[in-house]
Amino acid sequence: MDWTIRRDDLTHPDVLALLDLHLRSAHENSPPGSVYALDVSGLRDPSVTLGTLWEDRTLLGMGALKALGDAQGEVKSMRTAPAHLRRGVAAALLDHLIAEARARGYRRLSLETGTDAPFEAAHALYERAGFVECAPFGAYHDTVFARYFTKVL
Repeated sequence: MDWTIRRDDLTHPDVLALLDLHLRSAHENSPPGSVYALDVSGLRDPSVTLGTLWEDRTLLGMGALKALGDAQGEVKSMRTAPAHLRRGVAAALLDHLIAEARARGYRRLSLETGTDAPFEAAHALYERAGFVECAPFGAYHDTVFARYFTKVL
C-alpha cells in the first residue's frame, strides 16, 4: 500500500466533505445530546491534531488526537471514507495516533463512542488495538448511549 498520513489543516474540500459526513452520521445514529464529535472549529483547536490518510490524491480517512493534559490523550473524529471501508484504513490511522501519543509521552489514550449497531465495527477496532472499556473520563459524563475505552501506553 502506498498510503501517506498527513497532518491536516482542514482546508481540503475532500477532508471537509468527510468531516461533514462524519458529523451527519453521528447525529443520525445518536440521540440528541449524545454527539461529542468535533466540528471544524473543534478540530482546529490547538489541543487537537488531525491526521488524514491518502492514497495518491484520494482521501481514505481521518483521525485526530486531542491532548487532555496530565500525559493523556483522546482519539477523536475517526472516519473512513465510504468507498474505502474494510481496507485497513481505520486500523492504520489508529496505529498512527497511538504511535503519536507515545511519541508525545502520553501514558494513556482514551476515547468515547456510541453503543448502537452502527458503532460495532469501531468497538471491534478499538478492542483489537488493546483498548478496554472504562468509566467516563475528562469532561464526559455517563450517558446511556456512550461507551468509553482506554489504553495504557
